[in-house]
Formats: sequence, C-alpha cells, structure tokens
Amino acid sequence: MGKAGKALKQVLSSHGISQNRLAVTMGINRSTVHQWVNEISDPLAEAVTEIIKALRELDGIAAEQFVDLYLERHVQEGDRDQERL
Repeated sequence: MGKAGKALKQVLSSHGISQNRLAVTMGINRSTVHQWVNEISDPLAEAVTEIIKALRELDGIAAEQFVDLYLERHVQEGDRDQERL
C-alpha cells in the first residue's frame, strides 16, 4: 500500500500544494486526500487519473512529477526536455 500516497505526498510538499487545495480542485473531501497522503488508503485507478488532472490544473510540473514517481520512472530534467521535443 502507498505508492500513490508516497508520490502524492512528495509532490504536494515540493510544489507547495495543500491537501485542501487538491481536494477542492478534485471536488472531493480533504479527508480523502489526507488518507492517501498518509497511506491509510490507496486511491483507486480512476482517482489516480483525477489526481493527475487536478495537479495539471494546479501545476503542470507537479502533475508530471507525480506520474514519474507513481510509475517509478527516473527521468532527469534534461531527459524530460528531450521527451518534449
């Protein structure tokens, strides 16, 4: 349990996004985000998609970082720039 939660916790922290702000953007209860971040429960696959959408709305780089962490991709900044070309 917790791969998505660990990735989400790191992304929210490093990009200064609060659990409440993500919850509001997703249209869900903050306690749900709290449970994910603290690895009490895992988001369903559908919720992971919604997390990515919400993060894109808040901070596109945060969304990319979440996907990389969740999929355990180890992409360096220079590599990411090359992928965009």
